[in-house]
Amino acid sequence: MNFKTLIAAAMFVTVGLVAAPTMVIAAPIHTIKITAHQFAFDPSIIVVHVGHPVKLVMTSEDVTHGVASTALGIPDTPIVKGKISTVTFTPRKVGTYRVHCSVFCGVGHADMMLTVKVVK
Repeated sequence: MNFKTLIAAAMFVTVGLVAAPTMVIAAPIHTIKITAHQFAFDPSIIVVHVGHPVKLVMTSEDVTHGVASTALGIPDTPIVKGKISTVTFTPRKVGTYRVHCSVFCGVGHADMMLTVKVVK
């Protein structure tokens, strides 16, 4: 192999490496089913991992409830009886977050919360 051929081969390999597409594998979405009823979420505590997307699939057994958390990036999402509500978020910081029912649902409304523990 002469010098020019060697240089050309090296350039081809280098360009191929630089131009080669990179594959990014997205983390699978962790799906959690939650049932809302006066005056609790079931389960009442969930554990999720920081940086991993989470999908909440929620139903109500009685009246309209809701969830919302700016700290977790959960938009105000109503949970209507007879319908399935979903919301996806990716927790950005380790900690324990309390997500209160965002729709007034009766006398025990103030105590209705979902605890979200975000771990590494």
